[in-house]
Amino acid sequence: MSLRKPRTARVIAAEVLTESQKRKKFAGELLYLYPQLERKSSATDLVFGVIRNRAAIDLVIEKCSRRLVKRIPAKVLDIIRVGVYELVYCPQTAEYAIVDEAVDYAKGITNARQAGFVNAVLRQTLRHINNRQMSLEQAPPRKTVPQTRDTGCEFTIEILPDRDASPQEYLSCAFSLPDWLVKSWLDEYGPEQTREICFASNRRPSIYLRPNILRTTVEGLVEKLRSEGVQCEIVAGMDMVRVDSPGAIASLAGFSEGLFTVQDISIAAVVRVLQPKPEWSILDLCAAPGTKTSQLVEATGGRAEIVATDIAPARLKMLRDGLGRLGLSKSVTVVAFEELQRTGFDCVLLDVPCSNTGVLARRPEVRYRLTKIAVEGLADTQLGLLRRAKELVKPGGVICYSTCSIQPDENGLLVGRFLAENNGFELKLEKLTLPSAEGFDHDGGYVAIIVDKAG
Repeated sequence: MSLRKPRTARVIAAEVLTESQKRKKFAGELLYLYPQLERKSSATDLVFGVIRNRAAIDLVIEKCSRRLVKRIPAKVLDIIRVGVYELVYCPQTAEYAIVDEAVDYAKGITNARQAGFVNAVLRQTLRHINNRQMSLEQAPPRKTVPQTRDTGCEFTIEILPDRDASPQEYLSCAFSLPDWLVKSWLDEYGPEQTREICFASNRRPSIYLRPNILRTTVEGLVEKLRSEGVQCEIVAGMDMVRVDSPGAIASLAGFSEGLFTVQDISIAAVVRVLQPKPEWSILDLCAAPGTKTSQLVEATGGRAEIVATDIAPARLKMLRDGLGRLGLSKSVTVVAFEELQRTGFDCVLLDVPCSNTGVLARRPEVRYRLTKIAVEGLADTQLGLLRRAKELVKPGGVICYSTCSIQPDENGLLVGRFLAENNGFELKLEKLTLPSAEGFDHDGGYVAIIVDKAG
């Protein structure tokens, strides 16, 4: 993939989508290859927009072109996907710009016939669009692809399955989510709540900053950001800041000074629920990239004894680098997982590897790689880590177990399995947060506080 020739956001997006599939890499990794920050920001929106909605986009392509997507060459298909994404999900973008640039790019990398096919599919899609944005309440469900909780793109033909006759199939197709996952949500949360989870899983997630309270305040951070022209607002009751269209995070005012950490408000709730004490010794067992580790330091005023570890050397470097930027290196002892010898901690924070079903908006590719069998395997790993945490906490100590998942098998049921085999521990409290697209939108996750009764 050559990086010398300047590219537009649409071209970058199509290239990244094709390369990520070809090389089996996450799209975010490939986007880092492009130094043009302004273009990269726009390209990032296009790439992740396509990935979040890829199954629905492919359904539109097949309905409008009458050709299966598997029969369309990968490079051509991704050009069309970017175009259809903008036509369906970006109603403010001019139609001619979408189509013309897609065709021009196709001419440059394929042949006249393939470019003609790109033009035909996009124009046929346009012919079948009745209204690029209208109220979902007024739109016929089978002909309307949802964009937000309130709006959708209405077609002249039926695109989606019958919502009333087959809600599971409808939600799976409309929101590009695995059928088995939608079924699990319907069984657990019911139709209305599942619909909200689906919208939240496909939203463009807000960016939240947690101020490093050892160096600034939430008000001080807001003042600094606004002085640089960054639009932002304080999240009431959370001492966090939501920033609008921040561009490259590393270029934001205060980043190099270690004044903040990027963290979703639902994830920040884990340490808030734990309420760590300055006199505690705390082990962060799966610490990288260090977001919660730094939060532990800040929450305890830098006075707690904190040890952080992770299983991979590369992740340990990420952890050290993050703590260094925030000026917190001296407050944390970082050790390799296999070198961890000490036991008897007052608290073990265990943020386990999980299915990420609570953060699908932020990690959209997960939906295409996750299987029901994989979740079962993760639950076994999580239980093993809980057993390890049990050996590391002192009598009377606390285990804080957390995930970015909303699956019961990884959360409440998993904790129940642990408690069933360890009657010396009890559940003090647990909190499940479902992802939301409303107001201060946020991801989903779970936290449980488990106490050793020996104390």
